[in-house]
Amino acid sequence: MVVNIRKILLLLVVLVGIVAFFAFDLDRYFSLAFLKERQASFAALREQQPLQLALGYFLVYVAVTALSLPGATIVTLAGGAIFGLGWGLLIVSFASSIGATLAFLTARFLLRDSVQARFGQRLADMDKGIQRDGAFYLFTLRLIPVVPFFVINLLMGLTKMKAWTFYWVSQLGMLAGTAVYVNAGTQLGQLESLQGILSPGLLGSFVLLGLFPLIARKVVEAVQKRKVYAKWASVRPKRFDRNLIVVGAGAGGLVSAYIAAAVKAKVTLIEAHRMGGDCLNYGCVPSKALIKSATLAHQMRHGANYGLNDTTPMFSFKAVIQRIHAVIAAIEPHDSVERYTGLGVEVLQGYAKLLNPWTVEIALNGGGTQTLTARSIVIAAGARPFVPPLPGLDDVGYVTSDTLWDAFARLDDVPQRLVVLGGGPIGCELAQAFARLGSQVTQVEMAPRIMIREDEEVSELAKTALAADGVAVLTGHKALRCEVLDGEKTLVVEHAGAEKSIPFDQLICAVGRVARLQGYGLEELGIPTNKTVETNQYLQTIYPNIYAAGDVAGPYQFTHVAAHQAWYAAVNALFGDFRKFKADYSVIPWATFIAPEVARVGLNEQEARDKNIPFEVTRYGIHDLDRAIADSEAHGFVKVLTVPGKDKILGVTLVGTHAGDLLAEYVLAMKHGLGLNKILGTIHTYPTLAEANKYAAGEWKRAHAPQKLLAWVEKFHTWRRG
Repeated sequence: MVVNIRKILLLLVVLVGIVAFFAFDLDRYFSLAFLKERQASFAALREQQPLQLALGYFLVYVAVTALSLPGATIVTLAGGAIFGLGWGLLIVSFASSIGATLAFLTARFLLRDSVQARFGQRLADMDKGIQRDGAFYLFTLRLIPVVPFFVINLLMGLTKMKAWTFYWVSQLGMLAGTAVYVNAGTQLGQLESLQGILSPGLLGSFVLLGLFPLIARKVVEAVQKRKVYAKWASVRPKRFDRNLIVVGAGAGGLVSAYIAAAVKAKVTLIEAHRMGGDCLNYGCVPSKALIKSATLAHQMRHGANYGLNDTTPMFSFKAVIQRIHAVIAAIEPHDSVERYTGLGVEVLQGYAKLLNPWTVEIALNGGGTQTLTARSIVIAAGARPFVPPLPGLDDVGYVTSDTLWDAFARLDDVPQRLVVLGGGPIGCELAQAFARLGSQVTQVEMAPRIMIREDEEVSELAKTALAADGVAVLTGHKALRCEVLDGEKTLVVEHAGAEKSIPFDQLICAVGRVARLQGYGLEELGIPTNKTVETNQYLQTIYPNIYAAGDVAGPYQFTHVAAHQAWYAAVNALFGDFRKFKADYSVIPWATFIAPEVARVGLNEQEARDKNIPFEVTRYGIHDLDRAIADSEAHGFVKVLTVPGKDKILGVTLVGTHAGDLLAEYVLAMKHGLGLNKILGTIHTYPTLAEANKYAAGEWKRAHAPQKLLAWVEKFHTWRRG
């Protein structure tokens, strides 16, 4: 309340100042004619009361710039006319910078909160840029007087730039322009118009002056580049064996190599283990094959939902796992050595280590080593499951999402008692799938709910769905240790201050994944790593010719994001000397393939609230969708977040069968700036699940119908009926 009163008082002061300026016709004093007419009077006053005149002039200048009033140019000329070039430049320089800073602070105090509430995400993106390069760009803008300074003052006030930084950069940046106008004021008698101050030649000089920081920045980048490579200068090859070397043949590495070969670059792809990486061999592909088998088993048990008899599925667990490996084998050719060799990629199987920024040593799987040089290198080493340091874990034995496919292939039957440690997407998918295949599954999650990144209602719905399939979901339970008691393996957890033992036959660790950072020579080269390889917006490490993409780079651990990043890494690595592209994460979709599926793109409600972004929510319940009813899948919802009063999509959460597929329409819409009205106006085939997207758009349209206009239309129709 106190802050609001202060804002109101400050706003009143500003408004009174502006109104008074125009109400009392004060702008007549800020004209070239008035200044020339009173030049002699000001000169006489300076002789009689120099300090008082200087102080009065200083305060007037500060007030004019602080209130963003027209007339700053005339006041600057007056400084030169009254005080001469030296004293005039000194007074004007400080007065203009102080006034600009007051305008900056006023805009921040009065406007930033409201702008933040309405454009929070955009402002956050702008703040990141300001934090990184704000002083540099402010300095550049200040050097070019054709950019209205009052606009710069107000806009910068909406950012998080420090007031002191704004002040001193403005003080330096405005000096050149100020000097021109103050000097022009010393020649006031020869001026016929303000347009005469900035001749085309002088204006061109200012533009060149504004370009100087950009040129200087390029020089600084070149110096920094030279500095980072200085210790390796003696080993830099004069000629390179390859244009690009890619380390890792997961999604990021495969796409990077593919792009390089497609543009006829000479590229080598190095993989120590299996082509296709984690997604093909341990993650996306085998887990979805498992889920399909589990889904069919579930449908057999619930045949009555489809007018059939409930049937207990009879199956061999070995056959289920064999099918999973058969699916992997069927997809393997897409990522095989033979395919990529045919595309023009040299594939070497072995362990890669960077010896210097251009040289990679490969310990070949078949024995021996090979050393290659390249102009650019892409690190796409992926990630591995994180194994928590639980006491006794190694004694009882465990599997991860990577190792379970081979370990469980040796089992005759599905694990009877299975503990899944972790409540994220991987843990939820595995817990439900094994429960549907007949395991007694206990899922342990330390957080207060599973799928913590989703909205609370989604987490609760997921927990209910897993429980309906027989999963005992224990949230708020912290794993303490593993023990073997009387020949039985147990996991000891703590909840509400009490310990509890959970017996099990098999334990799956699914508590997250960590980037593979060791063994590639990153430490020896001094490449910073903090959970992932640190890169800039172009996916460059501290060495501009070394890039990272995929899970090893973050910030997302999705196969499709790795492929997305790979395009930027490869193109920048091959053509970055001419143009570089910033990696775009503005529209990132993802899905969790439990039943019902959970898919999302953009913001959900909890993220929007955390970021203080205003939004409206539109919901459509899939229970009302014809095709979902026909398929006995009538549960779930579409939830769309939009800008208040507009159909612009901020984010979408889909819960229901095939949610991951249905999300694609929203991803396309957000990527290309299409709103809900466009989706509503698109013909959707009947009867399909995709109609849910159209009906959600219809719900938004209904909520935003122009009621006053419709009332008049109703009167019109009444009149037409006579």
